[in-house]
Amino acid sequence: MPLSIMNPLIPGTLKHGRYDNGPNYNVRMLALRYAYVLALVVWLGGMVILGAVVAPTTFQVLQAREPTAGRMLAGEVFGSTLARFQYVAYGCGAVLFVTLVVMAVLGPRPSAFAVRTAIVVVMLGIALYSGLVVSGGIERVQRDIGIGVAASSLPADDARRARFDHLHQLSTRLMMINVVGALLLLYWEARE
Repeated sequence: MPLSIMNPLIPGTLKHGRYDNGPNYNVRMLALRYAYVLALVVWLGGMVILGAVVAPTTFQVLQAREPTAGRMLAGEVFGSTLARFQYVAYGCGAVLFVTLVVMAVLGPRPSAFAVRTAIVVVMLGIALYSGLVVSGGIERVQRDIGIGVAASSLPADDARRARFDHLHQLSTRLMMINVVGALLLLYWEARE
């Protein structure tokens, strides 16, 4: 008769030094890994598409029609698109975090669990900071500048233009950090 010991922290039974988590263990883990990879791909893909396709295309097309007004309109369109994407990023970050934790609870911890969890938490923090603080700062500067006036049309020594440029560069850098984080997470998934 095999030796069986129940562990209240881990579903299943220890048999001959190995955990038997029952017939649904692999189905649950597959569903969790699928949700994890899907959230990661949506977040990473969204960031790449926004930065590499949507922003340049929006500005190129609208500025070609009307250089000054087109730039303003492109900024508004892309700003609204980015604001909506922030909610996608928040949701994806939450799914990544929850699925990693549940996978660790249900069975053997995913490889580099602590590092991967830390990357997800940092990425989610960056997304929240960028979406709430940086984007809010950009909106305040734009309101201060006024409707129909592009920050780039202000004199180079204007404090509002400098603040806008700083926030825009910060937003871009934060997104690039999240792209690198997502690529690292994708690497770990590809290794498993």
